[in-house]
Amino acid sequence: MFDSSVYKARRAALMRLVKSGCILLPGNDLIGMNYPANTFDFRQDGSFLYFTGLDTPGLCLWLDCESGEEFLFGPVLGMEHTIWSGAVPSLSELAALSGIAGCESLNGLTSAVQQARGQRRSVHYPPPYHGYTTLLLADLLGASPRGAKTGFSRVLVQGIVELRSIKSEMEVAQIREAIALSAAMYSHLMAVCVPGISEMELYGRSQGLILARGSRVAFPMILSRRGEVLHNHSHDQILADGDLLLVDSGVVSPLGYASDITRTLPVSGRFMARQEDVYEIVLRALAEGTSRMAPGVPFVECHLAAAKVVAQGLSDLGLMRGDPAEAVASGAHALFFPHGLGHMLGLDVHDMEALGEDFVGYDDTFTRSGQFGLSGLRMARRLRPGFVMTVEPGIYFIPALIRQWREERRLEQFINYAALDAYLDFGGIRIEDDVLVTEDGRDVLSTDIPKSAKDVCKRMGAAS
Repeated sequence: MFDSSVYKARRAALMRLVKSGCILLPGNDLIGMNYPANTFDFRQDGSFLYFTGLDTPGLCLWLDCESGEEFLFGPVLGMEHTIWSGAVPSLSELAALSGIAGCESLNGLTSAVQQARGQRRSVHYPPPYHGYTTLLLADLLGASPRGAKTGFSRVLVQGIVELRSIKSEMEVAQIREAIALSAAMYSHLMAVCVPGISEMELYGRSQGLILARGSRVAFPMILSRRGEVLHNHSHDQILADGDLLLVDSGVVSPLGYASDITRTLPVSGRFMARQEDVYEIVLRALAEGTSRMAPGVPFVECHLAAAKVVAQGLSDLGLMRGDPAEAVASGAHALFFPHGLGHMLGLDVHDMEALGEDFVGYDDTFTRSGQFGLSGLRMARRLRPGFVMTVEPGIYFIPALIRQWREERRLEQFINYAALDAYLDFGGIRIEDDVLVTEDGRDVLSTDIPKSAKDVCKRMGAAS
């Protein structure tokens, strides 16, 4: 944990932003895999962790915006828990760690909510995403589960986003620590990746290294020769000479901050000519999107700049045609680049996504586009110093999508469908860095992880 003063200051700032009423922040609880006692690994809610630092299941934070009172509610664990799971800090000890003055059992939370509602005071809570939390809120508020899901406080969400968006130096240091472990993982992965090895073995080796370093994954790892499947979590292929392996992976720091890095690797240690052509386009798109990042710049402009590089590069290969700027304005590039350029990074790999993407990445100035591809942009609003963003352009040849667009003759003035036949077995390439917005520009935090074609090839198969 950071010092308790950090969490006290965060809670005070949140109460100032919400101004009136009471705030209820539920933490996450243990979830059973196939029966209650056999649980998944615990993962704390990002906002609860941000405001308390407590990585313990079953807790709830209660803040009174007008009196400034703070309470931690949670289970009172007895001897049965000690026998099976070992001794743990008491509720009062947990509260003290976070600088919270008051603590009570969860029964006290029911009374606190009833009292606030009886006084016609607002109870602000974030949108729930776990069934357990939805039912807890429904019970506390006397609402239906649907009512609990839709009745969240927008002013609270906006306050949380305002505070969590700007990363302090201590938070950036945590993200750097996570990236350093990612760098070690990618170095090992490149060294052992050779033709004939299975995706599952590489996945297992990567997981083992992460666990051996005392960390865990920030999200299920994507490691696949089928890079055209954007979030492919299958690892059932044997790698062959000439394959590309797309790896999108992140780990967490000791205090829960995430890294998120993607590299696309030539399994044989060298890119084939057409692979390198596409790889270099993606690398240029990454450089262009990153170079545009600075305080005050709308991230959507960075996305569109990267998309124009993609359109120009594919035109140079004869796969697109016409004016690249017009092609991007029409959305033609999205046949090959159907997602946004990046997202915020922090305690969540898609930071604060549980609060709602439109609250995190959009505001009164920027609204989400309905255009295919651009509609998937998670972040459009203006960048500010302290934002940590991923930048992750890609080019993918998705056979089903190409067939659909071709049959519809969609945007054929910009797309050379006949030339695409030779690329239907290509797969996909994505390259991703983590970038801090600074007072005068940007700082690429993941520069130590090789990404130039030359540097990547130099490291492939080094252990064989």
